[in-house]
Amino acid sequence: METDVLRWFQHVVDGVTVTEVADIYGVSQPGVSRALTRLQQDLGTPLLHKNGRALRATHAGMVFKRHVDALIHDLDDGLAAVNELIDPEAGTVTIAFQLSLGTWLVPRMIGDFRTTHPRVQFLLESSHDALGSSLVAQGRTDLEFTARRPRNPDVRWAPLFAQPLCLAVPPEHRLSGRVEVSLAEVATEDFVMLRPDWELRSLTDSLCAAAGFSPRVAFEGHDLPVVQGFVAAGLGVAVVPAEEPTSQSAPHGTGRLIRLTDAGAHRDVGLAWSRSRRLLPSAKLFREHVMRAGGPAWPQVSPERTR
Repeated sequence: METDVLRWFQHVVDGVTVTEVADIYGVSQPGVSRALTRLQQDLGTPLLHKNGRALRATHAGMVFKRHVDALIHDLDDGLAAVNELIDPEAGTVTIAFQLSLGTWLVPRMIGDFRTTHPRVQFLLESSHDALGSSLVAQGRTDLEFTARRPRNPDVRWAPLFAQPLCLAVPPEHRLSGRVEVSLAEVATEDFVMLRPDWELRSLTDSLCAAAGFSPRVAFEGHDLPVVQGFVAAGLGVAVVPAEEPTSQSAPHGTGRLIRLTDAGAHRDVGLAWSRSRRLLPSAKLFREHVMRAGGPAWPQVSPERTR
């Protein structure tokens, strides 16, 4: 059944003449009449009968009309929803992000974007930093802020910036007044680590190995806030990503963040999206905004400030 014919049927049952329906939709009056006849033949029962010069609904027509009204209402809602999605200034963008990026990077990117595109809406979903498939590969999100380089060839990942890694130490730690530190200086201390399936854990293990030691793991946590909470409680030190360039305090506790000087002590943060699934206009606009904005630049620390 063609939806236009169902709309014509609605109008006729509501008292609009066939001639008026033809005028409204810009078609011929015989064309509307033939379409209504075919509709009744498809259903196998009369839906309309003549009452003088007008058409009136039969009992079957009235029953059918209630369902047509609901169907057309849902269809119109669906069309409106799609039109809103494909309107670049009124669409909805679904974004995933690692929690360690959700406290500052993602809000900043969205906030800057909405100064010029205030009607665009965002649906947010946190992704797990542990090794695993990207949410964009699963089709759950349009874009993903992540420091994981996807292994799936269907996912494109574009780098935004290199985020320095820091040593998180308790507030009263012997190094808490420092600005920079090497991992070799804490080789004998207890470490609070993420679990082995996390990419940051693998990077930390590699950095420690390059510094000439294997870290003594006192506690393992399932996310960064847990790790930083244990550090703040004085239970060890940890390698964590730097926060905003102007911040040296740990966001999830009262500890301190000290820049690591070890070679390779950074993680590359990027934006991921599907190669096979076309982005809707609003999501494409936001992707272009993020790629133009890039990322923050962390200030260089002068040597005289390292002690």
